[in-house]
Amino acid sequence: MQIEELKERVLAGGMLSREEALELSGTEDKPLLYRLAGEIREQKCGNSFDTCSIVNARSGRCSEDCRWCAQSAAFPTHIVEYDLIDEQTCLELARKNAEYGVDKFSFVTSGRSLSDRNLERLCGYAQKIKASVKLKLCASMGLLNKEQLLKLKKAGIQRYHCNLETAPAYFHSLCSTHTAEEKIRTIRAAREVGMEVCSGGIIGMGESMADRIDLALALRELEIRSIPLNILNPIPGTPLAGTPPLSDEEVLTTIALFRFIHPAAWIRFAGGRALIRHLEADAIRAGINAAIVGDLLTTTGSTVKEDIRKVTELGYTLNQDTIR
Repeated sequence: MQIEELKERVLAGGMLSREEALELSGTEDKPLLYRLAGEIREQKCGNSFDTCSIVNARSGRCSEDCRWCAQSAAFPTHIVEYDLIDEQTCLELARKNAEYGVDKFSFVTSGRSLSDRNLERLCGYAQKIKASVKLKLCASMGLLNKEQLLKLKKAGIQRYHCNLETAPAYFHSLCSTHTAEEKIRTIRAAREVGMEVCSGGIIGMGESMADRIDLALALRELEIRSIPLNILNPIPGTPLAGTPPLSDEEVLTTIALFRFIHPAAWIRFAGGRALIRHLEADAIRAGINAAIVGDLLTTTGSTVKEDIRKVTELGYTLNQDTIR
């Protein structure tokens, strides 16, 4: 197998099979793999870099037992808990992100789903944000039904986020309180009401490279165009607290494979970036072209200004007309 031939096939509109992706993951010439993945990104996406930020709109008290998550009530992680962020704080965060030139702002809530009361309140927040600042709005609120998703859309929220997290066949080993199939149903329901969809996962949770490829292929089947790639940041108190970190090669190879499988997607830096600060430029060259900027949910990310500076220094332009 010639990596260059696979690259040319992808650029011509062809797709990798699972067997080809597995073989590609084992190539000895990793620098060539990363370079060609970067060329796919350049030719399919150009030098535009997409940014979004998130607000932890509801924290902790989650009934689910996702083994990686600090927000689960099942684990002694001692995070700050609150039922819903107050409106003024939320609006101020949105305004600051708009001033920095961030393109999208997402409400993220803990829990299996959101109560109708809190859904209505957050819809009100969304309407006020849309009326006052130039931001696209997203939401990540668990396993909502079609009626709830339609309310979000009518409030001005354009994109719904629901991570598959890992390969569907591996998910049951990491969570017992809901299934990958329920996540897929939520994604399809969001599409049915006319919302865009964002979905990705976490690498470094004990899965194999084959599992990562299966995640990428599942996302391809769902035609996902915005894919956050989180690196597991083991949280004390969670069952994955002692998980060893991935090697630099595993991280970069995963990014490159995702780019080969998703040539035109926004492949997005997400959680765990503090663990790969030394790799950020290499990761961008290997196919990353988007990021969640600023602080994350229960761990510190990086400042919005710092992220924007790094991206522009590498020769990329933000996916927005005006940088303030």
